[in-house]
Amino acid sequence: MNRILIAEDEPRIAAFIEKGLRSHGFTTSLAIDAKSTADMANSSTFDLLILDLGLPGKDGLEILEELRGQGENVPVIILTARDDIQDKVAGFEAGADDYITKPFRFEELLARVKARLRNNPSKQATESTVIKFGNIVLDLRTRKVKVDEETIELPAREFTLAETFFRHPGQVLSREQLLDRVWGYDYDPGSNIVDVYVGYLRKKLGGNLIETVRGMGYRLRT
Repeated sequence: MNRILIAEDEPRIAAFIEKGLRSHGFTTSLAIDAKSTADMANSSTFDLLILDLGLPGKDGLEILEELRGQGENVPVIILTARDDIQDKVAGFEAGADDYITKPFRFEELLARVKARLRNNPSKQATESTVIKFGNIVLDLRTRKVKVDEETIELPAREFTLAETFFRHPGQVLSREQLLDRVWGYDYDPGSNIVDVYVGYLRKKLGGNLIETVRGMGYRLRT
């Protein structure tokens, strides 16, 4: 299963890309600023990076140049609103493998992603089916959770919610983001279903695991 890092600070665009890629069998992680993009790209094995140039903290071209300077050869698709020819040339000169301008159609992005992965087989890695965080282990294959070696059964929604938090440790996730990633668009944004399910996870995995960030959402403590 290919792992794709999405560096995008616009929540709805990020959610749109994540949802589309996951529906086609890819595993995704999200970075919302320059620092988290660099940290995640350097600390994890990803098969491809989708990079927005307008990230908070640092221009995306600088991030790309730094990654290439460190010898990181992960395929990079720039996805940006900058459509000037000079911007495109600068992107390729910085080390991009492809360049897509916004607005875009997901079908085109998907085709470009598949093409870059086919052209770079040496970077394709088999993703571990296990995510570990402290004393908690999520097995993505069996859909079971272990806390201090004790197996805990989680219903599908609770497991998906836990997986979402575990893939974004330390990142504040809004209720709207969690609704979209776990339940899709079928639920009223004003619903308290996210709060209810976070409560379920706290009872089963530990009350201090997920903290409330007042006025913003929830975060997995790091």
